Amino acid sequence: MNSAQADAYLRRIGAERPAGPTVDALSELHVRHLCTVPFENLSIHLGEEIVLEEERLLDKVVGARRGGFCYELNGAFAALLRRLGFEVTLLAGRVFKEDGRLGIPYDHLALRVRTADGGDWLADVGFGAHSHFPLALAERGEQRDPAGTFQVVEAGLRAGGEKEAGEYGDLDVLRDGKPQYRLEVRPRELGDFVTGAWWHSTSPVSHFGQSLVCSRQTEDGGRITLSGRRFTVTAPGGGREVTELVTDKEVLTTYSERFGLRLARVPEVRGA
Repeated sequence: MNSAQADAYLRRIGAERPAGPTVDALSELHVRHLCTVPFENLSIHLGEEIVLEEERLLDKVVGARRGGFCYELNGAFAALLRRLGFEVTLLAGRVFKEDGRLGIPYDHLALRVRTADGGDWLADVGFGAHSHFPLALAERGEQRDPAGTFQVVEAGLRAGGEKEAGEYGDLDVLRDGKPQYRLEVRPRELGDFVTGAWWHSTSPVSHFGQSLVCSRQTEDGGRITLSGRRFTVTAPGGGREVTELVTDKEVLTTYSERFGLRLARVPEVRGA
């Protein structure tokens, strides 16, 4: 990423170029990204190729003003942060399912970011509804965030603090006591996630292939989500207002006016 691309990215998320790679700067970039770049899987259902290469990600997120899922959003965000002087490491994660089982390897991509004023931070702008601000990776206590109470703990710890066998320094990320995903601490490259992106884009059992989602955080800390033709506004306190969109014009207008996405046609679930 060159300087002009970084400036364009900053304009895309409505952020100023920070004076340095500090924790405060990272927090501001993180929340601005969540409020402007939607988490969406529309490419899967529009027949668009997903390519995990820096230039292609920037073309989509910045040039085309689109969103994406974790590999795309965190992949692009990593490029911006590096250009701005942050030290960034890609981490592979596996998302916990409702039954407590873990998803596939390379199920999720998150970022370890080291700032100039000390400490490593978990930055994640590609998990949908998650922490508004980066989480301190070394902190094992509760971390308060507008989205809830988060913890980063050693994976496989029993209630008494005893370590289970078979764990190798992995970390579990919890939200309000519920495990969200398990992170490997080994550094990864963007190309390592190609198989995960391919699986989620093509597998009939991947939830990304079974439904449409487009969602972003709002300025007041709430959330808006368009799932197919159902538009949901979630208030910061958790209250919800749901509207069923009837016409294609209503759907396309909502994508444009609420998410900044100008689509040529209404996405339909692949194979539906």
